[in-house]
Amino acid sequence: MASLTANEHDAQVRRAVLANVRQELSAPVAVILGYAEMLLEDAARPDFADFADDLRRVHAAGTQLRAFVDRFVDTNQPDGDADSFKAWIRHDLRTPVNAVKGYAELMLETAEERGLASFAGDLRRLIASADAFLGRIEGLVALDRIAPASGLSARRLEGLEVLKQSVLPEVTHAVRQLAAGPAAKPALTGRILIADDNGENRDLLRRRLERDGHRVVAASNGIEALEIACAQELDLILLDLMMPRLSGFDVLTRLHAAERTAHLPVIMISALDEMDSVVRCIEAGAEDYLPKPWNPVILRARVCACMEKKQLRDRERLHLENLAEAHRKSEALLLNILPAPVVRRLHQGETVIADRYEDATVLFADIVGFTRFSAGLPASQVVDVLNGVFSEFDGIARELGIEKIKTVGDAYMAVAGVPEPCVDHAPRAAHLALRMLGVAERAETRLGRTLALRIGLHSGPVVAGIIGMHKFAYDVWGDAVNIASRMEAHGLPGEIQASDETYERLRGDFVWAPRGEIEIKGRGRMATYLLKAARS
Repeated sequence: MASLTANEHDAQVRRAVLANVRQELSAPVAVILGYAEMLLEDAARPDFADFADDLRRVHAAGTQLRAFVDRFVDTNQPDGDADSFKAWIRHDLRTPVNAVKGYAELMLETAEERGLASFAGDLRRLIASADAFLGRIEGLVALDRIAPASGLSARRLEGLEVLKQSVLPEVTHAVRQLAAGPAAKPALTGRILIADDNGENRDLLRRRLERDGHRVVAASNGIEALEIACAQELDLILLDLMMPRLSGFDVLTRLHAAERTAHLPVIMISALDEMDSVVRCIEAGAEDYLPKPWNPVILRARVCACMEKKQLRDRERLHLENLAEAHRKSEALLLNILPAPVVRRLHQGETVIADRYEDATVLFADIVGFTRFSAGLPASQVVDVLNGVFSEFDGIARELGIEKIKTVGDAYMAVAGVPEPCVDHAPRAAHLALRMLGVAERAETRLGRTLALRIGLHSGPVVAGIIGMHKFAYDVWGDAVNIASRMEAHGLPGEIQASDETYERLRGDFVWAPRGEIEIKGRGRMATYLLKAARS
C-alpha cells in the first residue's frame, strides 16, 4: 500500500482527533438531553407542572450545547489561533452547561423538599452529566489547537484512544432532535441487552427503554456482552461499535456465527456513521444502525421495528418446528404401516408398488384356543395380553430384519426376504419362530394360563405390494403364502411345522423331528417337519 503524504497524514490525524473529541463531548450532552426529555414527560402530570418552565430552559441549553459540539467537530469550520480556541471552549461551552446545572440544582432543592425521590434522582444524574462535561472541556484546553498544521504525532494520539478501529473514520453531524411530544409506549416489549463501555450512555439507554416497558440487562464490554447473550434469553441487543476487550463488530460476527444467537437482532450504536462501518455491520448481520447521540424517537422506532421482526421470525420458526414435528409423526405412522423401502419409493413418486420375489420364507402363527383363554377376562386385559405378546414378536422381527405383515385377531404373519431380498431368509424366519415360542412360554408363566402357539413356515416365490386407497396396507400373495398358512393351521400346539421346501434350506443348521406326510387342504399329502432348535 502506498505511503501517505504529509498532508494526507495530517488530515487523518485531524479526523481522528475530532472523532474522539465528539465521542467525549457528545456522551454527556446526550445524557443531559435524555434526562431533560424524560423529566419533561413527567412534568406533563399536574403535580409536576411547576417544573415545566425550568425543564424547558434546561432542554434549550442542552440543545444549544449540542449545536456547539456539532460546530466544534465540523471539519469545514475555519481554525482560529490557540487563544481563540481556548476562549471559545471556556466561554461558549461553559455558558449553556452552567445554565443546565443552575436550573437543575434549583429544581432538585424543590423536588427534595416535596419528597419526589425518583424525580430528584433523575435531576442528580443530569447534574452529574453536566459536571462530567465540564471536566472534559477542561481536558480539551490542554490541546494547543486542532488544525492541519498542528503536527500531532501518532504517539500523542495513543493517549486519546481514538484508534479503536482499523481505519480512522470520518466525523459526522449529530442527528437533530425531532420535534415531538411524549410518544406512546410501544405495544411490543421484551428483554434487551445494552452493551456500551460508557456508563452514562448505558444508564440513560436503560432508563429510556425501561420507561417503554422493556426489561434491560447491561454489559460494559464485548466479552461480557457475549457471555450474557449466550446465557440469557434476549429479544434484542443494542451494541456499541467501539468497546474495550472486544469490539462491537467482533461481538456481532461471533453472535451470528453461533447457532443459539444467530437469529438475535442487533442494532449497532456508535458516534461513527462512516459508510464503510455501516456497510460492514449490515453485511455481518446487524438489523439496523443508530448514530450517537441517539434520538429517543428514532431509538423507539427502531427498537419497535426490530422487536416486530423478531416476533415474526419467532412465529415463523415455531410454525416450521410444528410442521417438522407433524412431518416426523406422520412419517413414523407411515413406517408403522409400510416397510421403509416402500415408504421411500412412495416419496419418490411411485403410485403402483408391486414386486415379485423368487424366494422368501413366510411365517404364520396363531394362539391356540385363545377364545377359551380370553373367556371371562375384561376386554382391556384381552387386548393388553395380545399387545404385550405381539409387541415382543415385532421387536424380534425388527432385530432379525423380517417384515411383519399383519395381525388378524390372534394370528400373526411375517415374511423374511421381502421387501429387501436376502439369501438367509429361511434361517431368519426359523430363529423368529423359535424365539416366538419362548415369548409364549414366558407369558404362560406370567399369566398362569395356557398360551400355546402354533407356527407354520414355508419358502417359495411371492408377490408383494400395496393394496387399497383408503387405509392401504402392504401385503404378500402367492402359493407360498397359502401353504405357510396351511402349515400353521394343520400344525400342533407349541410346535413349529415347516414344509419340505423350508426344511431343505435349513436341515443342516437346525434340529428337526419328521412328522411325516399329512393331508393339506387344497394340496393333498405333503411331507412336513417340526423345527426343534438351532444347532450350536
